[in-house]
Amino acid sequence: MPSRKPPFGARSSSSRGFTRQFRLNSQRSETEALLASQYDEEDQADSDGLYPPHCTWTSSQNEPPRAADVYRNADCNVYENILRLRRDIINSIDDPYSLEQLKAPRMNISVVRPLVDSLYEKQDLSLVYCLLVNRMQFIREQSFATHHQTVNLTRALLCELVAEKLLRRYNENNPGPRGLLKLANILVAGFDPFQGAPPEVTQTSAHPMHWAARKNGAKIEKKLTALELAIVSASKSFLASSACQKVVDAIYRGKLVYTPSSFIDILPDGWKKRPISLYDPRRAPLLNQYRLIVPRTRNIVEVFQFVILLGLYVAVMMGRETRMTPKYTAVEAVFDIYAAGWVLDQIASVLEHGWGVYTQNLWSFLDATFSTIFMIYLVLRLHALRLHDPNQSMQWNRTALDVLSCAAPVLIPRLAFNFMSENMLFLSLRAMMSDFLTLTALAVWCFAGFMLSLKWLHAGAHSSITIGKWMIWIWFGLDGTGIDESVDFHWLLGPVLMVLFAFLGNTLFLTILVSMLTTTFGSIVSNAIQEILFRRAVLTFEGVKSDAIFAYMPPFNILALVVMLPLKLLVSERMFHKINVAAVRTLNFPTLLIIAWYERRTLWISDKPRPQHARRIDWKNANGPRATISPYWAISRFSVHGDIQAVFDIDPPQQVLDKIAEEDDLEYSDGIGKAVNKKLTGGFDSTPASRRPSRATDSKRRTSVDARAENKGKKDPKASEQLEQEFQESSEAEDEASHPPRYRKIKRGERMDSIVDFSDDGNDKLLEANARLHKMEAAIARMEAMLSQFLNQDASSENSEGKAELEQEIQTNTIK
Repeated sequence: MPSRKPPFGARSSSSRGFTRQFRLNSQRSETEALLASQYDEEDQADSDGLYPPHCTWTSSQNEPPRAADVYRNADCNVYENILRLRRDIINSIDDPYSLEQLKAPRMNISVVRPLVDSLYEKQDLSLVYCLLVNRMQFIREQSFATHHQTVNLTRALLCELVAEKLLRRYNENNPGPRGLLKLANILVAGFDPFQGAPPEVTQTSAHPMHWAARKNGAKIEKKLTALELAIVSASKSFLASSACQKVVDAIYRGKLVYTPSSFIDILPDGWKKRPISLYDPRRAPLLNQYRLIVPRTRNIVEVFQFVILLGLYVAVMMGRETRMTPKYTAVEAVFDIYAAGWVLDQIASVLEHGWGVYTQNLWSFLDATFSTIFMIYLVLRLHALRLHDPNQSMQWNRTALDVLSCAAPVLIPRLAFNFMSENMLFLSLRAMMSDFLTLTALAVWCFAGFMLSLKWLHAGAHSSITIGKWMIWIWFGLDGTGIDESVDFHWLLGPVLMVLFAFLGNTLFLTILVSMLTTTFGSIVSNAIQEILFRRAVLTFEGVKSDAIFAYMPPFNILALVVMLPLKLLVSERMFHKINVAAVRTLNFPTLLIIAWYERRTLWISDKPRPQHARRIDWKNANGPRATISPYWAISRFSVHGDIQAVFDIDPPQQVLDKIAEEDDLEYSDGIGKAVNKKLTGGFDSTPASRRPSRATDSKRRTSVDARAENKGKKDPKASEQLEQEFQESSEAEDEASHPPRYRKIKRGERMDSIVDFSDDGNDKLLEANARLHKMEAAIARMEAMLSQFLNQDASSENSEGKAELEQEIQTNTIK
């Protein structure tokens, strides 16, 4: 049977359809390739979730890759910058000034701003670090150089003020995520004070803390950051600035990651090193063990750890009430193991950043007190276990539990410091406790002198314990038995000493104590915002850990110390890193899953609706991906006034913004505007120049008969045309073209209280002020040119008129 051929044109139409479909597919592929090319690999985070990508390195490499140091911090001459800045600060300040005087316009224009301008032109990111180093040195010199005490304090304040303004300048000129990365390299990048110093200086600078490194032949690498120097030097104004808090908030939330330098590591794992980077959780591994050292995560985990510790402590103490013998139970054993791991975590925190940074925390004195009590209890308990005598063992066990019971006043209020860390009472409590303990130590010193004087006045009359008891009663105003019994020491000197102690110990001491605490509380309240932001910076900096022991939660950190530390000596550094990562991910598997699930839904999330496939972060965007409240976690909107917050959280449509801009451009379109305009216009006798007729005449006005006045009143049309050509009226487009970049047009009715805005609130006001200054300078220049032109024309016309009049008088012989 012959095959049937397709009708004519059927094959051609099918081929044309195939060709058309192929062409559409090709165009779609090209379009997708073009769109994908906009997000190349260099503009995305790497497999670790870090941006800039591919910047990590290992210990086997001699030095980090060039891409890890984006801003070339390793090339900064820190040593020379420190000495140059010290010379400049000393030459700038010779007299004492307060911080308010340094911020005054006169000092700002003559001293502060020239320093900031000259330092910013160098584009050296180590200058903020060098300024804070000089601040610490001036503060140290202020304590012993009495002839320059107030001047050195002023120089320290100037260093902080210049560093704050310099950091703000970097923040204003570097917006977006890359600007945040640059600010982070200024604040948390490590610098060595002797970086860039000559070899003979570095050899001389070897101090005793480097003995271990010199003995092992290792490279000495102990760098400090500008943020740490600001905390240690108590630069509260610098830490409270918007630019510094921008970096602190990014570190606290985990959007900005870095590897800090530590003083001593208990369990070091330095195989893989990470530079200062931005973090994208959507491209990072699901189980990322480094997220355990993010300050926000670390703070939440520490609260849960302390709740467990408090629960075990209460269970142990309540169990003691139910039994008469101090028997060692399973609950107490669990408490001892867990509390030992918790104390080990506190010791590692002290070794990480030093005692100075650790004590800046609000609840550090509570943690240190409990750690001391627990160590005493543990030593007594272990000593009781090794005794064979049951009676002595029971006595030591009871003593150990008695000591442990004294920890209740420390542990119970500890949670309040976590939940109310920004309350003014808790902020001032630390400073007031410091003043109280200092004054109490001085009082006890004087107390000991009076007690020894009474004891030696009549030996054997009363015991030292009895004398001390009487003096304590007098000190607190409870009883006057000591004054009644003072005649037993001496009929005259005994009562005199007791009455004198009553005046000094009770009246004077309490008066001084109340006055001192009131002054301290008032000074803290007056700078409440700075105190809160300073504590927030301390909490953030202390929360970033580099020691691997912090990745093991109590009590597993004890197990890591017993197992992993000896293992580090047996295997290579790379193998130890792999074992450590596997152990951390296994022990913290649920926690890491919760962290990854939460961060992928909240970090770098905006309220703007985005397509499902648009999950990349545009790191080059000047405005940057905003970490606004995600709809999943907007629990605060579940209230009566939730809509008020939602109005500002949700971005308005573009058509609404365009409509508002069009209404701003209208000139007095409403009745109120017309009435106000008419009232203002009627308040002046003369008509505005823009509305006055050019040839207006008054019939009642007396005409001038002076020919010179008539000639002066006439305008030369050629001169007018020449002026109009020379001073053309500028249009709006030309004005907008002359504005600086990112200038926003000033809205009608918007008012500025100052030409220059010295506040830290955004950049729009500063740009508007700069635009106004540029327009004022241009207008003044045009006015000066016009005035000079008019003066030249008037002078030439007067000269010509004078010459014509003189010639006429000569001809008529009427010379006056």
